[in-house]
Amino acid sequence: MDKKILIVDDEQAIADLVELYLANEGYQILKYYNGNDALACIEKEDLSMAILDVMLPGVDGYQLLRKIREHHFYPVIMLTAKSQDTDKILGLTIGADDYITKPFNPLELVARVKTQFRRYERYNHAETMGTQPPEDHSIDIRGLSIDKDSHKCSLNGNPLSLTPREFSILWYLCQNRGRVISSEELFEHVWGEKFLDSNNTVMSHIGRIREKMNDSGRRPKYIKTVWGVGYQIE
Repeated sequence: MDKKILIVDDEQAIADLVELYLANEGYQILKYYNGNDALACIEKEDLSMAILDVMLPGVDGYQLLRKIREHHFYPVIMLTAKSQDTDKILGLTIGADDYITKPFNPLELVARVKTQFRRYERYNHAETMGTQPPEDHSIDIRGLSIDKDSHKCSLNGNPLSLTPREFSILWYLCQNRGRVISSEELFEHVWGEKFLDSNNTVMSHIGRIREKMNDSGRRPKYIKTVWGVGYQIE
């Protein structure tokens, strides 16, 4: 495998662990414990992906991400101990493709790396051939895996038992990741009927999906409520 991945984390144990798991998958690894050395690597190496810790001595992860996006479009995954929405939004806004919050399951990180490579290669191939990128039929977001063809869904490897309606809601939110979907749009897309303001059906279904995912309504990791607007998966 000729894919070359940059790993940057000032916590040596974490960087070494990520290197071990990804090297076992056949990837070539370039590993650094500070942003300054990583910056030099970015400028001279032909990379396939970067996995960047946010908090680094010297040049931080956001600065590295900005530098990468000046000239490159390969996938970037951010590692962060911060869980605030503003930190995640900042990373996605300036060009990150995904983020994972510490502590994390190394197998989940490996799955996300593979997902990002599949997505990047699919879209890159479509652009080269002058065609429209094909529709995603399988999506993985921070351990939440959902497959449109098989109608199967799992969270960190554990199957989720969803009704067809719940699956359709979750699929639509994942398919529109990053966009706030109004209750009206969600209802009319999934149910195929005219939405009524007094209808709390969407809210009830979202609540049941969260319950099956063991996801808190107050501090959700996946389906977030944007009050007065709708729902969003980042």
